[in-house]
Amino acid sequence: MEIYPSPFMFILYVENQQLSRAFYAKLLNREPELDVPGMTEFRLSDGLVLGLMPNAGIARILSPVCPLPGTGTGIPRCELYFRVQDADSSTGYAVSCGAAMVQEAQDRDWGDRVGYVADPDGHIIALAGPLKL
Repeated sequence: MEIYPSPFMFILYVENQQLSRAFYAKLLNREPELDVPGMTEFRLSDGLVLGLMPNAGIARILSPVCPLPGTGTGIPRCELYFRVQDADSSTGYAVSCGAAMVQEAQDRDWGDRVGYVADPDGHIIALAGPLKL
């Protein structure tokens, strides 16, 4: 299998596409490049896209082989790890956008200062900045 270099896309399954679209538009401070029923896409960089797909849409593809994603709404199923300038202010900003606070920013033993929040579907967002000296 040959994988093309870009763009790579990560797709989150969401309960409410419009709610998640509004949340990520505010959090990322950008509008989606694609926003149609069944898929919303945010370009994060030249080679990376974040997609949002409704649970009901992916269920038609996965059923009956896989468990339906909607049964896991609210259960952390992935982590988005975003590099930011200031983990403390970014974590507070994410909460003001509608994220749920999971853990305030702390210095981590792997060399980052990281705060954790959850999006409306329970997906974990880590906001990682440089350690405070």
